[in-house]
Amino acid sequence: MTSARKIKSILSATATIEGAGVHLKRAFGYHQVPLLDPFLMLDDFHTSDPAEYLAGFPWHPHRGIETITYLLEGQVEHGDSMGNSGIIGAGDVQWMTAGSGVIHQEMPQKSPTGTMWGFQLWANLPAALKMMPPRYRDIKAADIPEVTLDGGVTVKIISGEVGGVQGPVREIVIDPLLLDVTMPPGTHFTLPVKDGYTVLTYVLAGAALFDQQSEQTILPEHAVLYENTGDRVSITATSQLCRFLLLSGKPLGEPVAWQGPIVMNSREELRTAFEEYHRGTFVK
Repeated sequence: MTSARKIKSILSATATIEGAGVHLKRAFGYHQVPLLDPFLMLDDFHTSDPAEYLAGFPWHPHRGIETITYLLEGQVEHGDSMGNSGIIGAGDVQWMTAGSGVIHQEMPQKSPTGTMWGFQLWANLPAALKMMPPRYRDIKAADIPEVTLDGGVTVKIISGEVGGVQGPVREIVIDPLLLDVTMPPGTHFTLPVKDGYTVLTYVLAGAALFDQQSEQTILPEHAVLYENTGDRVSITATSQLCRFLLLSGKPLGEPVAWQGPIVMNSREELRTAFEEYHRGTFVK
């Protein structure tokens, strides 16, 4: 018997400051682990004040995770210890697998529109791949397919598959689904999901009913975490256009040891990582 997933919990984004002084809203993070396994953190940076974003995220290390940056407005310059460099703009994605260790920086530029709006998602790596070789993918907006479904619902597919169309980011161990969904007022969206996978949404604009058995309307800057059972999600937009991110991934079910920008499986592995960073042997 098939069934639509029910809402497990609703998370409110909280204001915080990260990097060298970037003002952002944290949809979820450290305190929700392991509730959202394999996802670790989702930050929403959205401001029209350059003083709240230009300080950026200067050089810092990562190990044991993947960092995914998705930009809606503005520009971010990237550089890393693998020799990668460049600028991503509106609609672009930067998918970095830190693996055994990367030192990088992400520096927002003065936005052409005056507004900086983007997201950074952290996804965990399993113990067997924590020390895999790092890799970096720069995906341009033009390479991200968009499908139009019944009622004019549009879906940008960064990773995963919708309606037989596959996103450009593939061969990721947690088998992620990462979508940017826009629903006209009053439309309905049903998406098959894999049983047992973690599924969540984060509302960007408008409002919707994310559980057909619940009358609770979810507003922007709120994340919806679904129960782990059920083969689909069923969402209905209210009287206004609704836009949200939809994430799904295969849980790892492993211990999480997390300190700052490094996520391993034990405190000993964390200690080793920071010792290597301070000795200059972090990058393999």
